Amino acid sequence: MKQAIFISGIDTDAGKTYATAFLARRFMDRGLTVATQKFIQTGCCDSSEDIEAHRSLCGIEPLPEDLDGTTAPIIFTYPASAQLAARLDGREIDLSLVDRATAKLVERYDIVLIEGAGGLMVPVDDDTFTIDYVASRSLPLILVTNARLGSINHTVLSLEAIKARGIKLQAVVFNHHFDVDKVIAEDTHDFIKRYLERNFPQTELIELPSMAKKS
Repeated sequence: MKQAIFISGIDTDAGKTYATAFLARRFMDRGLTVATQKFIQTGCCDSSEDIEAHRSLCGIEPLPEDLDGTTAPIIFTYPASAQLAARLDGREIDLSLVDRATAKLVERYDIVLIEGAGGLMVPVDDDTFTIDYVASRSLPLILVTNARLGSINHTVLSLEAIKARGIKLQAVVFNHHFDVDKVIAEDTHDFIKRYLERNFPQTELIELPSMAKKS
């Protein structure tokens, strides 16, 4: 069954780009065709550096849809939240561009992974947050977390917001790249695992190995 899945993180630099590429490769290894898409890209000019990273990490060439802009339909130059980047570029954010791009990709691929920008509460404008886009389109969600100090707080707040909006939480990806302090890393991982078992028993916990271990 063809499916689009939104991938968000507990905050900026949670490891969404690496996780998106990891998941894409995981689906490819199951024999599925996969495209990754960027929800809104900031800090770039003509192309999305996150899409380029997906292709590099997956070890594949750019897709035809990368070349015509389908996989990154909205790009702003300033590296900031979408609403600020749009204001600085003097442009409006037209989310129908994202909708049309996703629909085109879903026609051509089995799985479309849409990487968000920052966390779920990143504003698109004064009235709309990223999580509102996910909920209004009924997209299943994969949340990326890690073992940085404070991650339990950010993760639980994200999970509570997901539950409040009735979003299907397909998986939580625990990014081990940030396992700097072994004691904190193990406790954070185990707490999140227990929290999911109690509150999201149908949600898969995916272990994402450190990039250092993969190289």
